Amino acid sequence: MWRRALEMRALYDLFAKPTARARRAAEHHAAIVSQARRPEFYESLGVPDTLDGRFDLIVLHASIYLKRLRAAGEEGRDLAQAVFDTMFDNLDQSLRELGVGDITLPKKIRAMVSAFYGRAAAYDKALAEDDQAGLAEALTRNIYAGAAPAPEVIERLAAYLKTSSQALATATDNVMLANQFRWTAP
Repeated sequence: MWRRALEMRALYDLFAKPTARARRAAEHHAAIVSQARRPEFYESLGVPDTLDGRFDLIVLHASIYLKRLRAAGEEGRDLAQAVFDTMFDNLDQSLRELGVGDITLPKKIRAMVSAFYGRAAAYDKALAEDDQAGLAEALTRNIYAGAAPAPEVIERLAAYLKTSSQALATATDNVMLANQFRWTAP
């Protein structure tokens, strides 16, 4: 019974006109993904150009972006939730396109959500405490899957993350809500 309801909802969503909230969320999500896919991350910072590497860069950017967006009052919290939902809807669709079946898909999505929260907490803690070693460890573990690149590469990625986090913190609520935040180059 519930499966039929989900199928009907998916069919409705396929043909329904996107709401203003959904369009705004999609625009914010696209900006996060666009930044995470910049070639510099893969070429000069050695992030693996794999599904996991791309996922981890999206998580890295989304974690700091959504935190700032949630700080922009009720509208920001609502938009942040919509962006989060859009991000995982997009990941769900990507997994389906890669051939992940309906039986295993929920388990994979749950694992990705859990990974998001774990990584976000690690980055947030290291940034809040200005813990350079903790940030380097979190980046090595998550972005590089434990295979530590040269120390200067980790330092550059950590510096980029700190700079981006600081830029987000100083951006006005209006800039954030209007999707006018501009990321710095990695």
